[in-house]
Amino acid sequence: MAKTAFIGLGVMGYPMAGHLKNKGGHDVTVWNRTGSKAEKWAGEYGGAHAKTPGEAAKGAEFVFMCVGNDDDVRSVVYGDDGVLAGMESGATLIDNTTASAELARELAEACGKKGVRFIDAPVSGGQAGAENGQLTVMCGGDQAAFDAAKPVIECYAKMVGLMGTSGSGQITKMMNQICIAGLVQGLSEAIAFGQNSGMDIEKVISVISKGAAGSWQMENRWKTMNDDHYDHGFAIEWMRKDLGMCLAEAKRNGSQLPVTALVDQFYSEVEAMGGKRWDTSALLARLRKPAK
Repeated sequence: MAKTAFIGLGVMGYPMAGHLKNKGGHDVTVWNRTGSKAEKWAGEYGGAHAKTPGEAAKGAEFVFMCVGNDDDVRSVVYGDDGVLAGMESGATLIDNTTASAELARELAEACGKKGVRFIDAPVSGGQAGAENGQLTVMCGGDQAAFDAAKPVIECYAKMVGLMGTSGSGQITKMMNQICIAGLVQGLSEAIAFGQNSGMDIEKVISVISKGAAGSWQMENRWKTMNDDHYDHGFAIEWMRKDLGMCLAEAKRNGSQLPVTALVDQFYSEVEAMGGKRWDTSALLARLRKPAK
């Protein structure tokens, strides 16, 4: 059993912290910006809750974070009440936030100055993966820090891998999102094309999903897309945040992301349709023929 802290109890962090307590049997103290949610978590799982990130991190061997963006991460890490103020030398800070690679490198340097280990560890698998403890975790950092943290991270994951030095986890997550963006756009175009041709989409998917066109998106999203149902899954506003980081990193490293940039534009159009909180598969909504 390890003494741990978890900072950020959103749709992902809440169940992830729960798995650390219930599945791993770890001593977990949580903090959340909305204190009532931390109190609810503590009541549900039997852990403790703290008034500040620093208080939660005090004495913890492993501190986990899962918040919104770079600014949110900085707001809970730095300052007199931040996690670094509460962490002791030899402890490990694990950031599950999908953030920039630049921030990961910054945090690694800041942690190093205090003798704290750092792992950037963004996740893939969505809310369902978090709730079921089946996330894929992409890590960047030192091998020794990773080896020590891996058994704890595995409480909420089905796969945990070290991708390289600090920032490599975030770069891997960006590559993941780039792939998803292209896949969902292609699937949307195919379904719209089939609908306009009068095809039985279920029959088509049952065949092509078993061939070279098959993907997780096809297997898990074709039906809700065909039914025009998007009130679930990974929100478009979150995906646009991620794609924005991909495009910014591409400028930095000299990559060309023409399809990613185009799909991001398409997502902005779906947002204008009122779909900011719709699932990323809602790209199909902008391709549907207007009702007669």
